[in-house]
Formats: sequence, structure tokens, C-alpha cells
Amino acid sequence: MKVSYQWLKSYVNALEESPQELAEKLTRSGIEVDIVENRNQGVSGVVVGYVKAREKHPDADKLSVCIVDAGQGEDLQIVCGAKNVAAGQKVPVALVGAKLPGGLAIKRAKLRGVESQGMICSAKELGLNDKLLPKEQQEGIMVLEPSLAVGTSILEVLAIDDAVLELDLTPNRSDCLSMLGVAYEVSAILGHEVTLPDVKAETLGSGAPVKAADRISVEITAKEHCSRFAARLIEGVRIGPSPQWMQNRLMAAGIRPINNIVDITNYVMLEYGQPLHAYDADKVANGHIDVRLAKPGETLVTLDDIERKLEPHMLLVTDGTKPLGLAGVMGGAESEVTAETTRILLESAKFDGGTVRRTSRQLGLRSEASLRFEKEVNPEAVIPALNRAAALMAELAGGQVAEGVVEAAAGQHEPVRIELTVGRINDYLGTKLSVQEVTDIFARLGFQVETLEQDGLLVHVPGRRGDITRQVDLIEEVARLYGYDNIPTTLMHGVTTPGALTKGQRVRRLTRALLTGSGLHEAITYSFTHPEQIAAFTGAYGDAKPVALSMPMSEERSVLRTSLIPHLIDAAVYNRNRNNDDIALFEIGRVFLTQEETLTRQPEEKLLLAAMLAGKRSETHWSGKADEVDFYDLKGIFEALAAYLGIRGLSYEPAQPEGYHPGRTARIVATSGGERRLVGTIGQLHPALQQQKDLADTYVFEVELDVLTELADERIAYKPLPRYPAIGRDMALVVDTAVPVGRMEEKAREVAGELLESIQVFDIYTGERLGGGKKSVAFSLVYRTPERTLTDEEVSELHGRVVAALETEFGAELRK
Repeated sequence: MKVSYQWLKSYVNALEESPQELAEKLTRSGIEVDIVENRNQGVSGVVVGYVKAREKHPDADKLSVCIVDAGQGEDLQIVCGAKNVAAGQKVPVALVGAKLPGGLAIKRAKLRGVESQGMICSAKELGLNDKLLPKEQQEGIMVLEPSLAVGTSILEVLAIDDAVLELDLTPNRSDCLSMLGVAYEVSAILGHEVTLPDVKAETLGSGAPVKAADRISVEITAKEHCSRFAARLIEGVRIGPSPQWMQNRLMAAGIRPINNIVDITNYVMLEYGQPLHAYDADKVANGHIDVRLAKPGETLVTLDDIERKLEPHMLLVTDGTKPLGLAGVMGGAESEVTAETTRILLESAKFDGGTVRRTSRQLGLRSEASLRFEKEVNPEAVIPALNRAAALMAELAGGQVAEGVVEAAAGQHEPVRIELTVGRINDYLGTKLSVQEVTDIFARLGFQVETLEQDGLLVHVPGRRGDITRQVDLIEEVARLYGYDNIPTTLMHGVTTPGALTKGQRVRRLTRALLTGSGLHEAITYSFTHPEQIAAFTGAYGDAKPVALSMPMSEERSVLRTSLIPHLIDAAVYNRNRNNDDIALFEIGRVFLTQEETLTRQPEEKLLLAAMLAGKRSETHWSGKADEVDFYDLKGIFEALAAYLGIRGLSYEPAQPEGYHPGRTARIVATSGGERRLVGTIGQLHPALQQQKDLADTYVFEVELDVLTELADERIAYKPLPRYPAIGRDMALVVDTAVPVGRMEEKAREVAGELLESIQVFDIYTGERLGGGKKSVAFSLVYRTPERTLTDEEVSELHGRVVAALETEFGAELRK
């Protein structure tokens, strides 16, 4: 929003601060001013001149010799190269001694032998944006109003001696998209009064022979998208240029003047923040307005002469049959005001911001009007802005305003009233403000306040401040106006809780530390995947149905993943294609599971940890051959992680989930407190999948991190170094190959009790000597107690009970 300082002064009484000082105070109160631009770029000594005569230069085809009255007592002879200079014009004249932007000083000169006593200037030479001028003046000198007095300073005529404050508004402060909104803000900061525009009743058609309701009618069909539509009728208008003062203000705001009618609608929009639109009333069938949604296949040629294909969600202003304009965005070319227009149907409405935003974005058609409607205009400004524009059309375009406003409303605006106490304000801000001080602050903002019991207040919020809906919004206003610098610095008091990580966060950090320390690299992949990837590797959640995205980025990312493994496979393929065959990756991420074909509720989310190993166990070295990784490398990494997290009682059971090797895969089970919990799956990828992806033997595990978190015991157990010696016993047992070794370890611990310090498998043998279906498992057991020295007899007796229990439970036989 560009704010002209001189224009602003017409609303704020006794504004004496300089533009720079005002910008500082606005910024301190929460309305950031990006830049203060001085419109005078170094112009002095330029006045209004009258071209009395123009003749062709005797020695130059492209030059003219002009006789100009500049109010200096005698006529000046000025050589000019502009094509559009002509006798009878009022033009800017830089006198001898004048200064122009860029340090240009005007001197007497001879051009092709003819003396020139000054310079007739273009807008660009005066430091103005010539793109905001009418097209015919963009390539030549600036032509001024014929009514201007000769000799008047151009600084006064063009309001060049002004500054423009460019506001960088946050989305909630749409009230400052208007001059009056900024004036209210400035008056609140400085404590001055606001002077509203004077709209004379006699200019609004009171007692006029024509009643608007007899000539025009309004209807709202799309009631959910337009809450109010008001119109006035102005007849007998004369289309022409708007006065210079209005053009100056529009150009300062960055808007190009067009004609008096269009300029008035833009001017009032900038003034009140309420967009308006003027229709040629003779082009509105039967003077009827119907606000409705577009029909399928309907089109509209907008004011920029582009035919727009409309969608059924787009809101239109129509005459009951054909569209007249895109509501809140841009008018239609068919009902445009032209030089022949004599009757104006003037619109002021409250359109739904979301509807306008969607239409504007879809058509790529952003306008000053749509910008304001998107942020929800002030519903209380609809009629005042309409009356202000109608009065200006009567004054500046010679129109006769028909009596009355014709309007339709789909709902009533409910004013916002908020109760709060001064004590609550002080509690929030750490201040000691009194009721009177707070009431004065709200009065400066233009809020009406009723005092309640004790220190209670009932605040009536005006419609222009749509950002204020709650108590905290009012407290923020008090803080802004009281001054952030005046709020004391106080220490926090009350019960505080030291910040700390949750158990889940700690476990994730420990997991990353352990896995990266084990040589794995963390991968971060998309949560979205291709349906074929899920079909190729379903993993442990094979019965889960993929959740399809309603608006996918691409087919490659069209469903939510049900496993982390497929994207790790992609990463392995990517590395292998670049001659990096040694893969060590892990990922922590969520999968999304549902049993529904058509989703009716949120899918279940599981936080998983997946890891992958492939290639060599170590780098190739001349001293020996580098071995390939196998199942036990990955199993060792997982068990190291489990030990790191304090998880005990792990066991492995055969499993054949889809996508895994049928003979080299196991379920990981944890036993805790007598309860068995499924942790996840570990194994080799299926050979067919490895062949399809051109991968060597690849090993993966995928476990539920939330289960690991529940089982994790972060307590560190300290115990003294043993004072008494240990006694070791070894045993080799022959059992069926299907017997899980982990179950044998559990049974041994159960029978030996506290005297068993450790048990470890140190050999597994299968061979012809044992017979088919048999294996030999060798255990090393260490017995010790911290209280005394164990005797050989009691260890032998306890060890015998362990062997007997294993023989009974698993049919084991001691190997001779």
C-alpha cells in the first residue's frame, strides 16, 4: 500500500511529523514502512506555461520554436523537440536557472542557431513515472489542465513536493489498505482526530425527480458468496479527464488515471478500502443486477479484452442473462464505461473473500479490487463508499444522482463486542495500566468502550478492524499503542518445567548414534510411492491397502508407503548403477496402513526403523580377501542396538513375509514381563526381487520403533567388579535343526537362575556324522555369585540340571 503524505494530512488533523518520523512511529507500532520515497527528485524553478505559438524550426525538421508565456513579464522563446507540443497548451516550463532530476541545470542555449530560453518538460524529465500518464502523453511533453494559472509552481500543481510511504502490511491488517484506515492508525499513534470526507446530502439525489428503485433492481442468487450488494444510479454524466488533484493522488498510489468516472471509483477504493465498479447503465438489460455463480461453459470478455472461460464456482455480476463482470475481480468489456456513456450504475458490494481469491488465482487475474476482497473488506463501508463516489460523480462529472440506494442483503453484519478486564491486560503485558489509561487507548483507536463492574470493559470493535475477534487481539492493540518499549522487562514466575526430550526422542537419537557409529548412512525418502513398488515388496504388512492421494505430484508419488524397504531398494539400485556396490543404509520414517479399499477414516501410522546391508564387509586390502556381508552382520547390528537400548529377551522365529527370502528370514520377538511382543522382521531380500533389481545378496530389517521405545530400559545398571572367581562349563547338544537356539538359551537361564552370569553360543555344526535333520549347538556357560566362591560340586550339580532340562524340553542329547 502506497500512502501519499500530503493526502494523508487531509484526514489527520495537525499532522506535523515529517514523513520519516511518521514512518518510524508506524513501524514501531506494528505497521512496517518499507521505504519513504520523496516524489520531488530535485525539481525547482519549473512553472506552468502557456504555449502561445508554435512554428517549425528553420534548420531542423524535428524541432519546434515555441513562444511561451511563463508569467515572467515577457514571453519566452523555447526550442522543443516533442511531437505533441502545440499552441494553446498549458505545459511545465523549466525556466533559466531551474534544476531537474539528475542535477540538470537549465541555461540559455542556441539550438541550430535559434536561442532557447528554457525547456518544456515531459513527466519523465520531472522525475515522475510517465507510465502512469495517458498513453498519448507518455512519448512527449506533459500537457496540463487548461484552467491552471500561468506561472504557478509545478511542485504545487502536480503535488510533487510530497512523500510516499510504502507499507509492508501483514495479512491481518487489511484495514490499512485504505487511506482512512491508515489515518485511523496514525491518529491512534499520535493522538490526533480523524476528519472524514464531507459528503453533502444535496449531492446524493435527495428529492430528485428520478428514484433509483424505479430504474434499477438488485438480486442475489448466490447468497453464500455475496452478503450484500448496493447500487446507485447517476444520470447525465460527462466523461472527461479527472481534476489534476485527483490524478496526482492516484499516481502517487501507483494507479494510472483513465477518466473521471473510473478515477472516482479507484479514488474511493483507495480512500475507504471498498472496491467499486461503474457500469454503463444503458448496457445493463432492464437495469437489473443478479449476482450468481457461472454456468458450465459460460465465457466473459474482461476489461483487458481477454475472453475468460468460467467455472461453476466463479461469482458473476449479471443482468439476469449475460455476465457483466467477475465479481470482485474485474468488470466485463461489454458494460465498460466509454466516452459516450451518460448513465452510470454504480456498484458497492461485500463479496466472499474465499470465492474471489479462488477465481483470481485460477484465472491469474490479480487486481487492486481482488486484493481487498480477498482480505475481507469492511462491511460497514459498503454504503458510505457508494455515497462518496456518487457525490464525486455529481461534482466532477456533472451527473444527477437518482434518489435512494437499491440493495439486496443475504445476511446481517454482526458487530464484534468483546469483554475483558484491565487486570487480564496487565497480567499478559506485565504492566500496571489503569482503567482510564486502557479506555483512552481504545478511544484513540476509535473503539467504543463501556465500563463494567470492577475493572471490566465491553469493547465495541468497528467493522474496519476485522482482525480483532478475541481478547488477545485487544491486548495486542493496547501493547502497540502503549508502546512496546514501555512494557517493563520482568522475570518469569510460577511453576516451570525443565525442558527435556521425550523417551521416544531419546531413543531415536540413540538409534541414530549407534547405527551411524556402526558405519550405516541415514537415508530420507519420500512418504509417497508408486503402487507397483508396494506390490513388489509388501513386507510384514502385506494385508495393508495402499492409500491413494487425491492430488498426487506424479504417478511415481501417488500412494502412501506401507514399508520403508522399497525406497531403500531404490537407493541401493541408484548406488549400484554408479559402481558403489557396498550398501549400508538405514531410515527412520512413518508408514500408513489401512484395511479399507475406500478410505473412511485416517490410516494407522507406524514409526519404523529399516536398515539395509549389501556388498563387502570391509574394504578390499592386499593382505586378504574381503568377505561379503551376510545375515549375521545385520543381525549383529540389530542386537548391538538392542543392547545399547537396554532391550533383553530377544528371540528369532522363522517367517516368510512377501518380498523376503523364504529360508533366510525371521520374525524378531521380544519377551518382557512374560509378554511376547513382535518387534519386526529381519532377513534377505527374495532372490527374484534381487535379480529384478540387479542386486547382489541384500539383507534388510524393518522394526517398529515405538515397540523398541516401550521396551527400552535407559537406566544404567552399575555393579561392583567381581571379588570371587567364576567357573566355566561348556556343553555341546545335538538337537533337531528346527529347534530355535534362542529358546534353548532362555531355558538355560531359567533353570540356572541368578548363578548363571552369561551364556554364549560358540559353535553350530551340521554334518553327515550327526545324521539328517540334526545340528550340534555348543554353549559356553559362566557361573558366578558376588557373595562367595562357588564350589565345583554345586556348579556341576546346577549344570547337570540345565542339561537335563534341555534334554527334556528340546530332546537334546549331549554330544560325545
